[in-house]
Amino acid sequence: MIVDQIRMNIKPGTVIPKPETTAHTVKGWGTRRDQDALIYRMPNHSNPSKPREKGITSSEFSAAYDQLIKTGSFTHEWFENTLKNCYMEGTCNFTTIGGVFKLLGIAKYAERGTYVRISDGERNP
Repeated sequence: MIVDQIRMNIKPGTVIPKPETTAHTVKGWGTRRDQDALIYRMPNHSNPSKPREKGITSSEFSAAYDQLIKTGSFTHEWFENTLKNCYMEGTCNFTTIGGVFKLLGIAKYAERGTYVRISDGERNP
C-alpha cells in the first residue's frame, strides 16, 4: 500500500522536490479533511517566521497512486477533476504528491502538469 511506503520512507524534515518552485518540507502526519494526512510546510512570503502548512490525505495519495499505476501518468488535469478538495486547498498539492512519488522512486517529472511512472528498468539499471 502506497501510504505504508510513504510512512516508512518520508520522514519529518524530508525536503519534497518541486519542479518550478521552492521545495517544501515534511512536518509529519496529522489530519486534513477528517483523515490521516501527510502535513508539509511551505514558505510564507508575507511572514517568513510562520511557514504555511498544507496536507494530503491517505485516500488522496492512494487515488493518485492508482491513477499513476493504471495509466502510467499522474496529471494536473486529472488531479483538478478528481481530487477536488485537495486541489481547492492548493494547487501545490499536485507537485507535492508528484514529489513524494519521485522520492519513492516510482515517478518522475515529465513536463509541466505531468508525472510519469518509472519502469522497473529505470529504477534498477
